[in-house]
Amino acid sequence: MPLPARDTELVQIMDAALGEAARRAGAWLACRIGCTQCCHGAFAINALDAERLRVGMDALWANDPALAVEVQRRAEAWLDEHGPGFPGDRKTGILGTPAEEQERFEEFANDAACPALDPATGCCDVYAWRPMTCRVFGPPVRLGGGDALGCCDLCFLGASENQIAACEMPVPHDLEAELLDEAGRPGETIVAFALLPGLPVAAR
Repeated sequence: MPLPARDTELVQIMDAALGEAARRAGAWLACRIGCTQCCHGAFAINALDAERLRVGMDALWANDPALAVEVQRRAEAWLDEHGPGFPGDRKTGILGTPAEEQERFEEFANDAACPALDPATGCCDVYAWRPMTCRVFGPPVRLGGGDALGCCDLCFLGASENQIAACEMPVPHDLEAELLDEAGRPGETIVAFALLPGLPVAAR
């Protein structure tokens, strides 16, 4: 699945929203290089996220092959360690949808570092192509499309509800859903599978 042309628009909207939320939050936002709490634990990514990571890996292979080799090595090591418990199809990387597998995913690799994370620097090696979940972690966002605001528990320490609400980051869920509908809503996967070449993961 090639990335829809409007995925660029989606990313630009997200980046602008994050920048504005960070400006309003100021010192309330604890997110810094080397703070990696949000880089631990497996989470589901959709077809747009997965293909965006593929594009990022293609860019690394073209511009920094040594780094691409290292990221791929970490992804392979991650799957060697955690893959046997993957609640889905290990051949395709697609997460299972039955309730039993969804429940297993809640406990899957919760403490594992993301293979895109450089443990030496605390930086994401595919930051420009990171999934949407990574782009919303930190500032206050609406949880599940509801009224409740949630943010990283390292941020906004001591802030009032009004101060938190004033820094809300709007998320273009409707545009993302529209692009996924255009793609036929392929199944979800995880970062480790999307970083490896030659795997028919959910986005392909």
